[in-house]
Amino acid sequence: MPTHSLDFDYGDKTIQEFVLLFKNGQLNLEPGFQRSSVWTLSDRKKLIESLLQNYPIPSVFLYKQNDDGKLRYDVIDGKQRLETVLMFQGAGHFRGSRFDVKARLGPDEGVEEWDWSRLQNRGHEYRLAGYKFQTVEITGDLSDIIDLFVRINSTGKRLTGAEKRHARFFRSDFLKQAGRLAENRQRFFLENRILSPGQVSRMKHVELVCELMASLQSRGLINKKKALDGIIGGQAIDLRTLRRATQETVRILNLVRKVFPEIRSTRFANSADFYSLFVFLWELDQEGCILSDIKRNRQAQRLLVWLSNGVSEVRQQQRKAEGANPDQRLFADYLLTIQGDTDSLATRQRRAEILKRVFGGLFEKKDEQRGFTIEQRRLLWHSEERKRCPECRRPLTWMNFTIDHIKPHALGGKSTLSNAALMCRSCNSRKGKR
Repeated sequence: MPTHSLDFDYGDKTIQEFVLLFKNGQLNLEPGFQRSSVWTLSDRKKLIESLLQNYPIPSVFLYKQNDDGKLRYDVIDGKQRLETVLMFQGAGHFRGSRFDVKARLGPDEGVEEWDWSRLQNRGHEYRLAGYKFQTVEITGDLSDIIDLFVRINSTGKRLTGAEKRHARFFRSDFLKQAGRLAENRQRFFLENRILSPGQVSRMKHVELVCELMASLQSRGLINKKKALDGIIGGQAIDLRTLRRATQETVRILNLVRKVFPEIRSTRFANSADFYSLFVFLWELDQEGCILSDIKRNRQAQRLLVWLSNGVSEVRQQQRKAEGANPDQRLFADYLLTIQGDTDSLATRQRRAEILKRVFGGLFEKKDEQRGFTIEQRRLLWHSEERKRCPECRRPLTWMNFTIDHIKPHALGGKSTLSNAALMCRSCNSRKGKR
């Protein structure tokens, strides 16, 4: 068995004592390793009802520290119980989170609505303020405290993988950067139903962004758990590389929204499928494919709907104990990749191959030759009798003319003489991708 250097002191504290500690800044509900709140209002009401009936409640675990002579407690376990009490009383910044509960406070009384003010006015505040939580005050090394936090949160609403990583590696620059980006893109994930509000509350949006950033950092598909544990917990990444990975992730997220604006209506509006689509678009972008053509993007959206509906149809047939038809082989193959271990590298590679079969050849590649050669400039110049800008009609000279791609290079236009026209520098600059 592993050894630890933790000391435990068992005791109790009244709710009133906890409130005073909180108001004095000595009770920290949000230490770095803590997870976000996951209790619903219904959960909180049930707790207050139990406290008013004097029912026993599990112990609160506290990390006890002496901060320059001032005692301070980080909450290891019991955050949401204490948070609920503070909300009910409207203490400090929880003033706007107050709520009421239904409870019977006496054998001769009926069930009534109670809030903190009414409890005080009717002389029942002692029922809550005087309630004693059993406490376990712990001192020792922070690393051991974090390990304890993960262990004791294996019951009740268990820690998700994202919450465990947050607890263990909350100092990681990679995790901090992914957390900021996840919060910034939270609305996108929710509006497109890639994640539910419940999943966001369990830090699934942070986990997804970590996956996306890690994949771009690794230049391709990754095995989820192995890669995330390595890049967050063990591999040092310099800040410049981290910023570049963040910027690239933002750019590809914007690209997904541009190419597939109706993603929420397809099965790709869930994290496993979305991840595959994200990496697939990144690979197309790396190959120099043009992803800004409106007509091709509309066709891509239709193909995504076709694939999504086909997979859903095969799944319905399976539920009725009906096999897939021969012409549904592609959909059946995709369905296999979203059953079982959806996040392994091998499964993700199979999904990627199917996406390539569906979208293969749809997106045109940019001409590798970006500009025109000096020979092409000479040939075009001497082939034009009237050397004027077609936009502003100003005369052109050898020193001030440029060559315009009639069909923009960004939209697949080739750097050939048949796609070239003389133009002045300012008009060519204004034209852009038009």
